Amino acid sequence: MSGRARREEEAVDVVWSGDWVAERLGVALEGDGELHELLGLALRRNPKRAHLLVSNVLGKHVPQKPSVVYGAGYGLGERVRALLGAEEARRAVVLGYAETATGLGHAVADGLRDAPYLHSTRRPVAGVAQAGGFEEAHSHATSHLLLPEDPELFEGDASALVLVDDEFSTGNTVLNTIRALHETHPRERYVIVALVDMRSAGDRDRLTAFAAEIGARVDLVTRSSGTVTLPEGVLEQGQALVADQEAEQAGRAEKAVAGVAAPVTRVDLDWPAKVPDGGRHGFTPAHRAALETALPGMAERIAGALDSDVRRVLVLGFEELMYAPLRLGTALEAAMGSGAEVRYSTTTRSPVLAVDDPGYAIRTRLVFPAHDDPADGPGDRYAYNVAGAGFDAVVAVVDSTADTPELHAPDGLLARLAAHTGQVLLAVVPSYTPTPLQEPAVLPEPLRGPDFSSYAPEDVGWLLQDLSDTELEAPTEEREEAIQSGGAHYAESLPVEYQPSAEYQALFAAALDASAARIARAVGTVTETVLAERGPRPVLVSLARAGTPVGVLMRHWARHRHGLDLPHYAISIVRGRGIDATALRWLAAHHDPADVVFVDGWTGKGAITRELAAAIEEFEASGGPGGSAGPVGSAGPAGFNPEIAVLADPGGCVRTYGTREDFLIPSACLNSTVSGLISRTVLRADLVGPDDFHGAKFYRELAGSDVSGDFLAAVTARFDEVADQVDAETKELLAADRAPTWEGWAAVERISEEYGIHDVNLVKPGVGETTRVLLRRVPWKILAKRGAGTDLTHIRLLAEQRGVPVEEVDDLPYSCVGLIHPRFTRGATGADGKAVQGA
Repeated sequence: MSGRARREEEAVDVVWSGDWVAERLGVALEGDGELHELLGLALRRNPKRAHLLVSNVLGKHVPQKPSVVYGAGYGLGERVRALLGAEEARRAVVLGYAETATGLGHAVADGLRDAPYLHSTRRPVAGVAQAGGFEEAHSHATSHLLLPEDPELFEGDASALVLVDDEFSTGNTVLNTIRALHETHPRERYVIVALVDMRSAGDRDRLTAFAAEIGARVDLVTRSSGTVTLPEGVLEQGQALVADQEAEQAGRAEKAVAGVAAPVTRVDLDWPAKVPDGGRHGFTPAHRAALETALPGMAERIAGALDSDVRRVLVLGFEELMYAPLRLGTALEAAMGSGAEVRYSTTTRSPVLAVDDPGYAIRTRLVFPAHDDPADGPGDRYAYNVAGAGFDAVVAVVDSTADTPELHAPDGLLARLAAHTGQVLLAVVPSYTPTPLQEPAVLPEPLRGPDFSSYAPEDVGWLLQDLSDTELEAPTEEREEAIQSGGAHYAESLPVEYQPSAEYQALFAAALDASAARIARAVGTVTETVLAERGPRPVLVSLARAGTPVGVLMRHWARHRHGLDLPHYAISIVRGRGIDATALRWLAAHHDPADVVFVDGWTGKGAITRELAAAIEEFEASGGPGGSAGPVGSAGPAGFNPEIAVLADPGGCVRTYGTREDFLIPSACLNSTVSGLISRTVLRADLVGPDDFHGAKFYRELAGSDVSGDFLAAVTARFDEVADQVDAETKELLAADRAPTWEGWAAVERISEEYGIHDVNLVKPGVGETTRVLLRRVPWKILAKRGAGTDLTHIRLLAEQRGVPVEEVDDLPYSCVGLIHPRFTRGATGADGKAVQGA
């Protein structure tokens, strides 16, 4: 009679989750009385070991109460603390093993109270030096890396090293790790911690011999112990059994529902600043204290996002990210109280056979593609015992590196979960980047309001230096003569800030009121396009200053519609001089360059689009962030994408835009007073060194005329009104051919030839560029498309004030074009008495 039959005959309710394997393969699990409660058995397709010991308290394959999982590790940590004594425990270092023991090791470190923690990882991190690595003999994914932020973490020779794994079977992995670390950082004491000790008698003798060999004390702390008896040929029999079962299940395997998006609600955790997402680069007692303080609030945010009738919740972690979701789970247990049931488990890269039998440890499995760009390439990932478990809601917790399009794909994890529960919440923990990459000493820090600009500090970080106390303004005529004669570059000085008349200010207010909804539509469309193609968490980098109001609005849209808090910075690019390389180095040090999306207000003839592409190529060819020569793209595995996202693309110069109509964007009507009171950017050798950001001025004295906030408020107030239109337009755009046509460039070349202007830089197409000509340069004439209407009201007013003729023309792809005559001289004047040209 089988073990299961005996228990059924004796009316025992609980069936051991190892019976199915034991009956078919003759595998025997023998040990103390708790062993069967802790472990079940399953099978996997693995050429090295067919059977799998499945822990009921690890929180990997079997959903369990978070408090039980955390308590198992914490209790082991308390036993280690008692073994070492309080003083030695305080100086100990805890090392956990990826992927299954990352959370367990962290809980053990908590039990020691003051011990720093590090876990091995299978995810390389660019720029972080390895402190070691090792291979795991029986694993399906063997390479472990040690990537501590503090390179001296293992150098405390007098301190104990505590190594934590879920099971201690042969001991090979742990002993190989100790041997490798002992060669470089020998110490007197090691403690091995595991939930279960499953070594054979021979393996137990090896541990004693090993300790003598290295001349150190090696202790073992486990919760339970036993042995696994494997009959002859069990590996081959297990592989054959797996193959038979997989063939039987192939015809009824669950298929992903193509084209159906998962109903996902994002939860903004408000994760505490500078607290790592786990122990991949180290986790200190200070980090632990900050996290403990923040946990109740984060749990309340999760609980508040759950539907009112939810009673059974699964908190699902992600591969190595086990500790953060575990602690969120323990806090959620407390927040929801005894009326709810909270369980915790994590996804895994380990392929295990699923058999829907109470005597088997893995009843169901969900299969989905990897979604964190793993070093070993794309492949399948798994979530076990989730399908059919009756959860009212699943809270999926991932780090930001894994919040990718693959996660949100029709066959991705979120869609797979949505088929088996009533509600899916997504909580994203920011991936931690070690301090040496976050805060390089040689690079300056961004400027933020209110000290620099009138924007809220969270709306934009200015990668600029403050030149507010430097005299940079020059009369418009002098600047124009110097620029056209080649005596100076336009970025070496600033025009005198235009102070609008009351009539012009009224025109701006009327234009804003009339176009706010139109701008909101364009903002929404370009933002949704960026999120769909470059998301889900892009880093917005606006080209100062015209792009900055657009970048702020895109950030507001992403927060309003999706709860996303997108980083946004402003960077300087100068025609003919390129982009600010110091600012690019800062961005590469703080963010993945592949996540950066450059933002501008509009395109004219595409000069800045071309300038940016050339500047990025030059930056990466010079070695990118490191500064040493190298191949293009050496800034990282994926360098900066030079494509610009713009609000309006009348010239057909980019793929990502809100509209291709040439219409009035009111932020083009004014200068600093609609752009956070910031000037144009300045690049001059005596002011900007090789490691400095480009410069700009903050016109604090113009605060009384500042309408930057009014512009933002007027547009954001229309977001809800245009949401449906944005959804429809974005869907249409994503399906369309959006390849640049460069129609505008062709028109500029034609106009240049027709009007005898042989420098295309003096032809400024589009409403925005024409406005700049009238405000900052010495204009010759304005070409206005016949019938352009109210979009040109402010153009006509400015032209009248400056005595500039407006010529009505047909066959113009833009609403208007501003012309600067190449034969400028200081002696010629217009109707307003100001120099305009020398005919």
